[in-house]
Amino acid sequence: MAKITLSNLRHSYEANPKTDQDYALKQIDLDWDDGGAYALLGPSGCGKTTLLNIISGLLTPTQGQVLFDGRDVTHLPPDKREIAQVFQFPVIYDTMTVYDNLAFPLRNRGMDEATVKQRVTSIAEMLELGDALNRRAAGLSPDNKQKISMGRGLVREDVNVIMFDEPLTVIDPHLKWKLRSKLKELHQRVRATMIYVTHDQTEALTFADQVVVMDAGEIVQIGTPVELFERPAHIFVGHFIGSPGMNVLPCDVQGDTVRFEGVEVAIEGPVKSGEGDLKLGVRPEYVSLGDGPLRGEVIHVADVGRHNVIDLRIGQSQVRAIAEGAVPPIGQVMAVAFRHDKTRVYRDGHIVSQPAGGAV
Repeated sequence: MAKITLSNLRHSYEANPKTDQDYALKQIDLDWDDGGAYALLGPSGCGKTTLLNIISGLLTPTQGQVLFDGRDVTHLPPDKREIAQVFQFPVIYDTMTVYDNLAFPLRNRGMDEATVKQRVTSIAEMLELGDALNRRAAGLSPDNKQKISMGRGLVREDVNVIMFDEPLTVIDPHLKWKLRSKLKELHQRVRATMIYVTHDQTEALTFADQVVVMDAGEIVQIGTPVELFERPAHIFVGHFIGSPGMNVLPCDVQGDTVRFEGVEVAIEGPVKSGEGDLKLGVRPEYVSLGDGPLRGEVIHVADVGRHNVIDLRIGQSQVRAIAEGAVPPIGQVMAVAFRHDKTRVYRDGHIVSQPAGGAV
């Protein structure tokens, strides 16, 4: 396995890029430690697959370096990087048995059959494919075919990194949770460096120890699932992670006073001075009803099973709250409060408030 470093990385599909808008990947500097479980998370078109292809050697970046354990591999082809990749659609040989599919990467490298048998049997047991080893792959269900594809990446012990590019896209929803759990279990057992690319926040947050959130070719935040949810460093992260996403509201800041719709609200701490477009950010989970300085009219209630999502109109703004128990009727005017230590201020999309006693 290897530590992967991306240094001063940029990439454009234009012949002569001149501005940031010409780059599919803007400035990327990133370290992935050996043996970690990471996710690249972001919407379609944000640059996730471009970055993955640069790491794998399918693309050479316009600028910057890719290093494995400090060794520059930027211009090495894929077969010289010792990587394994699992794609959206299972890459297997339908005419071969499950055993032969799993054995193929090892046999292709000239390993003896005793070693091949030991590795294939071990990985098949981990993936719950032991009873299917002698069956042809063509007759298996899509989830089992994807398990084979995963197994072909896991069976080798000499890989620097295993990369998963939206591997559960074609899997039925009721099987996705099972495969996500299996992949997490496999990482804990084999301790391989794994990078999981997805636009699905649930997949990223349940698999990865560290999540890299991308938007428009840039990394907007890196953190644990808890860090990304509790303190989004960028408005995009607040929107993209959480269901529903973070409330992003207009506000005015004068010194230490923050006002929303003309009412003073308490926030987590001091706001860094500067110029720009200011917004208040608070997750629906931290909006409470029945007490507080604000007044909101209930305009919609959605029962999502575990709780209710309540839309309120406060002045000219719409605010969402998550609540349990009795549902207020449409049209009712209620007292509303924001939990102050979970209420942030953002300038031009970036967080500029700080926890009491902290630093921006």
